[in-house]
Amino acid sequence: MSTPPTPQPIALLGSTGSIGTQALEVLQQFPDRYRITALAAGNNLERLAAQVDKFRPKMISIQDPDRILDLKTLLAETVPSFDGEILAGEDGLLQIAEHSTVDTVIIGLVGFTGVTPTLAALEAGKQVLTANKETFVTAGHLVATYLDQIIPLDSEHSAIHQCLKNESASAVHKIYLTASGGPFRNMPLNEMNNVTPTMALKHPNWIMGQKVTIDSATMMNKGLEVIEAKWLFGMTADQIQVVIHPQSIVHSGVEYVDGSVLMQLGTPDMRVPIQYGLGYPDRLPGNYLNSRLDLLTMGALTFEPPDLKRFPCLALAYEACRQGSHAATVVNAADEVLVALFLDNKIGFMDIPRFIEKVLTLQQAWEIPAYPDIETLKALDQRTRHILNELVGPVQSVV
Repeated sequence: MSTPPTPQPIALLGSTGSIGTQALEVLQQFPDRYRITALAAGNNLERLAAQVDKFRPKMISIQDPDRILDLKTLLAETVPSFDGEILAGEDGLLQIAEHSTVDTVIIGLVGFTGVTPTLAALEAGKQVLTANKETFVTAGHLVATYLDQIIPLDSEHSAIHQCLKNESASAVHKIYLTASGGPFRNMPLNEMNNVTPTMALKHPNWIMGQKVTIDSATMMNKGLEVIEAKWLFGMTADQIQVVIHPQSIVHSGVEYVDGSVLMQLGTPDMRVPIQYGLGYPDRLPGNYLNSRLDLLTMGALTFEPPDLKRFPCLALAYEACRQGSHAATVVNAADEVLVALFLDNKIGFMDIPRFIEKVLTLQQAWEIPAYPDIETLKALDQRTRHILNELVGPVQSVV
């Protein structure tokens, strides 16, 4: 009788967020194949405690070190048998990302917070499955030497990964990044200033976290994905074409130099690319999924160019992509700040691209190395946030 394979030890950073919770849904389908060794969360202690109770990791981490006692008290009540290590802050993320007991690290973190632990995991030789596009946006030049360790989890980049089939970059003529167009694809331009957070959070097709949902509404999310694709697949900005595809059935594709076009289709369910990344190069059964694509009933598929007057964030991201990592870092930091302000009703929807353009223009006068190291990137990120908070000042929401 053959010995069953040892389950692969997995660390999940961002376990209580949208990507993290869906990753756990997938992982629990294959208990003989995967074992959750470590979970890192933000500050949703109740959800983390429930995950600890279910998956029994050996290490856990939270964002705020001052809440460790709260977490210990909660675990004593809900999971009294837990005797694992409790960590916190950036140090906690780094310890988990580098830990010797971990083979694969899933990055479900949102924002610049994900950059340092991703680099740490890669430098430690881990397989990294990531939905943290900010790592590529800000530090693409630093992760470019580790691409053989990385599998993207974003639906678009997963689709491209599947369509490339290990072809060389020289065989590729163009990459198509599809976008739904979000909730405001057909809204009259003169009404865009009146968009509220409630309106912007109603994505027509996907269920995502708040930050990503707002970025989808402005199409900054797609712009960041353009920069991510540049580094992941060795393309120039001009080789990456964004296409509005409202049905969200075609998740992206590749046009080869011979004229062939390969595209990946499926229902809009993030668990599919997560499962693909976990199983790669194998294909795992998705019998637990709610629905499968039915070609006979899915209806027409349509494609159209993006309107850059409606979505100026996309144009700004392309400009940052052409300028380099320093500009992309500035755009990313500005977007994080401005989306938070918009969600807090402190600025209007169209203030987001307006202030991003201002700070992108300002950074052109800053003395920044063409290929900044991680400490320079951190400083640039913080400088941008500080200047942007000064720029925004007394601006109030127009809605």
